[in-house]
Amino acid sequence: QIQPMESGGGSVQAGGSLKLSCVVSGFQHTKYWMWGWFRQAPGKSREEREGVGSILVGSGTTYYADSVKARFTISQDPATKTMYLQMDHLTPEDTAMYYCAVGRGGQWWRQMFYDFWGQGTQVTVSS
Repeated sequence: QIQPMESGGGSVQAGGSLKLSCVVSGFQHTKYWMWGWFRQAPGKSREEREGVGSILVGSGTTYYADSVKARFTISQDPATKTMYLQMDHLTPEDTAMYYCAVGRGGQWWRQMFYDFWGQGTQVTVSS
């Protein structure tokens, strides 16, 4: 069973940085090769989770939402089955629960293309 697990969330002031990690246990490279980050802002429903970005395991190709492009960076360490989300120049609008997810490919920004989800890690940015 594939189980993603996030860590690294916390509280930071605007302009600061945080780095999230996601360890994917039980990973099967041949099937689940699209890993993504999503976030759920306060007051938003699960269905309204926003795709933050994604990385294709192996090629390392990354995709980002316009709202985080040039501020956030996704990377991976295949040896440890870990995905990272480096978040710089954070703003209060980045406050959310951040989730990592594993999928078999498709439109990276859509939740329906991800099969396994972590429990989330909270990021709070104060002004």
